Parts: sequence; C-alpha cells; structure tokens
Amino acid sequence: MADAPTGEQRGVRRRTRDRHGRGMRGPAVMPRVPGTPELRTARDRFDDLVLAVVTEVEERWKERLGLVEYAVEETPQLPDDWGEASVPLSSLVRGSGSRPTRIVLFRRPIEHRAETRTDLEAMVLTVVVEQVAELLGIAPEDVDPRVADDPDD
Repeated sequence: MADAPTGEQRGVRRRTRDRHGRGMRGPAVMPRVPGTPELRTARDRFDDLVLAVVTEVEERWKERLGLVEYAVEETPQLPDDWGEASVPLSSLVRGSGSRPTRIVLFRRPIEHRAETRTDLEAMVLTVVVEQVAELLGIAPEDVDPRVADDPDD
C-alpha cells in the first residue's frame, strides 16, 4: 500500500510566512500584564533618569530646597514671537504662598542635544544642577562637583 502524498508532493505549499513575506508580525515579547507594553519607552527611560538625578541632588540639599516639584514635559511652549536661536532645556518657576517651586525639564530638546546615553545622563545632571543652583543662589559646582568637570563650560 502506497503512502498518501504530502502537501508538497500534491503541489500545496505550506505557509511559514505571511503573504507579503515579512515574517512574524506583532510584538516580539508578550506583555506580562495585558494592555501594557513589556518594553520601556524612551519617555519611561528618560523619566527614570531624571528621577535618579533629582533624588540624588535633593537628598544632598533637602534642608535648603524646601518644597520643590519636578516635572518632565515633551517640549516647551514657546510664544510665536520667540526670537532666541535655541530652545530652553528647562524652566524654573519659583513658588509663592502655598504654590511650591517647580522645575520642569523638557525631554525632546535635551535628547536632541545628546548623542549617547552617557551624554544624556550628563546633560540631565547638568540641567538639574543648574536649576537647583539658580534656586539656591549658589554656583552649580557647589551643588554637584561633577558639573565642574564638563569640558563645554
């Protein structure tokens, strides 16, 4: 008794790719919690970096800083008549009354100026330290001596 012919012997190709030849579609990693991405986004990684820097600086200066809120926004909102050649990397809004002081870092302009992860870390440290120094009225090198090592200054 002869064996039944397989799919290829009958002229039927077995599909291992989708019809456009692109291969497997969809996420490469299935999320542990449905509806949330398993891989961290650039925004999440930037937020984590800012949090680490702010925590370190604030731990050192908490007695003098008082109540300060830190925030990250994508880009600054510039007026239509903005005449400067560059875009601000951060903003310091001093508090009054019951409103706390607010330091805002602008993610996209900072990331645009950094070529590597190390550059990004140094840029975030510099921006946070400069804003804290402005708030305290002292030199940035006094807030964090690593800023003095910056060759661009």
